[in-house]
Amino acid sequence: MAKILIVDDDHNFVEGLKDVLSGQGFEVACAYDGTEGLRKAHDEKPDLVLLDVMMTTDSEGFEVAKKLREDPVTKQVPIILLTGIRKAKQLPFSFEPDEDWLPVAAVLEKPVHPEDLIRQIRQMLKV
Repeated sequence: MAKILIVDDDHNFVEGLKDVLSGQGFEVACAYDGTEGLRKAHDEKPDLVLLDVMMTTDSEGFEVAKKLREDPVTKQVPIILLTGIRKAKQLPFSFEPDEDWLPVAAVLEKPVHPEDLIRQIRQMLKV
């Protein structure tokens, strides 16, 4: 089955999501900050990355997404941004994928329902 890398600094969220994804038959790798996420993405070559925005800094996930696109090894790996930044920062707008500014396949607002996330992952991976 496909390998998914979760990059998020919330250990409880990561463990819960890992259980959900493993229960669906996915292989799961975890990283708890952007630096570790970039290393694991390069080394483990996941089929998809689930990426938080606010980790060590409020914009770390945006920076990680751009770096993943710059790395020839991870350039084609789809990224789903899972974020609560809009609510946390009371932003009056949502984020949309953009090839230059936000090079991700999809943006989902936390809290995300597991069924919706699984559906999105299966659509992207065609599994």
